Amino acid sequence: MNTDTICAIATANGIGSIAIIRLSGDRALDIAKILTKRDILTPRYATLTNIYNSKNELIDESIAIFFKAPHSFTAEDVVEIQCHGGFIVAQTILKACLNTGARLATAGEFSKRAFFNGRIDLSEAEAIAQLIEAKSEDAVKILASQMKGSLKEYIEKVRDDIIHILAYSEVTIDYAEEDLPDDLVQQIQNKLDELLKSLNSTLLASKAREGLMQGFKVAIVGKPNVGKSSLLNRLLNYNRAIVSDIAGTTRDTIEEQVKIGTHLIRIVDTAGIRDANDEIEKIGIERSIEAIEASDIVITLFDNSSKFDEEDSKILELVKGFSSQKKIIYIKNKIDLEAKFLKDDINFNLEISSQKEVDTLIKLLENMMDTTESSDEMMLISQRQISAVENTLSNIEDASLPLQDQELEIFSFHLNEAIKEMASITRPFENDEMLDKMFGSFCLGK
Repeated sequence: MNTDTICAIATANGIGSIAIIRLSGDRALDIAKILTKRDILTPRYATLTNIYNSKNELIDESIAIFFKAPHSFTAEDVVEIQCHGGFIVAQTILKACLNTGARLATAGEFSKRAFFNGRIDLSEAEAIAQLIEAKSEDAVKILASQMKGSLKEYIEKVRDDIIHILAYSEVTIDYAEEDLPDDLVQQIQNKLDELLKSLNSTLLASKAREGLMQGFKVAIVGKPNVGKSSLLNRLLNYNRAIVSDIAGTTRDTIEEQVKIGTHLIRIVDTAGIRDANDEIEKIGIERSIEAIEASDIVITLFDNSSKFDEEDSKILELVKGFSSQKKIIYIKNKIDLEAKFLKDDINFNLEISSQKEVDTLIKLLENMMDTTESSDEMMLISQRQISAVENTLSNIEDASLPLQDQELEIFSFHLNEAIKEMASITRPFENDEMLDKMFGSFCLGK
């Protein structure tokens, strides 16, 4: 691990009350003493001090806090300088740090050092990274728990359970010429079945609650002129999409974010789905179908003021094809106009006038998303973690047949692979390329 002293601005760019410059490494304290012209910075005390550049020119009056190793985020000597926020002040102090011997940190390098120094494991590092971009209050609660090691404890328990099972096999391999008692084989199989049940529950719960982490995606679909853009504008509380009586006004998908309840969601207004002759409109319709495939919830609009027709039928057939994978909301819109929509076999969730009132829809969306968070199962928060558990499950399933045939070497091989996959969630030292890629996706200064 590189022992250079690194520095970076740890707060977002822009104007604010404060900005934080973070130093970490063997020379962090020495550099801070040079910048502050102080002989002593007491560990864990906030020191009001002037900051100077290499020409002894005053940059700012700031607060410096020294965290002595190993009692810091990186387990190295760390100094944080809290200066006045703005576009220039923090950059000027950062430049002074670089001129005094530090180097600019790469994205995620502070977290990477914390990992290699044993301060955090990968599950905790991923929780930190995702906490910054959390899209709901419930995601914050889950990630805060995982920062404290809840996922690590779960992974360690599963790993210990597999090792315990493996011990049965390793002890008896030397006696391979003798058949294992049937009750011992059944005991091992029962333990494997319990593991499979637990891991499958975790996997299903994690996939069902992906929207908590990434933000739920809601697609608004329907034929042209059913009021999709009006609905989007009402949900956003401003006129984001052009509203017109001309069919095909929305030629592409429009995506915006809005907070509903405790969730930050992405709403996509799609182009009206119909048989289109215009090439640009065709592309827009293709993107609309892609938006449905990528969504968690599909709002399907029908126009109360027009007769059910072939275009409505195609919309209905399209969304029904996703009913087993996604939550579908059927809405009859424009109920303030004369009713001409005669189709009795659609179970509408709501009947509204999107230009006037959407409170009932907002409440329905909130309830749907709140229901998603109710599971008490441990949650995996990244595709990397999900893939590791899927591979673990595959290896445990593959171990069952050799167990029944008492081919213990093959059985042990699959269990060892399962142990490696579970360990990769917390501390896969052997894969430097993966670690570089993962930490490289973090914020600069984190």
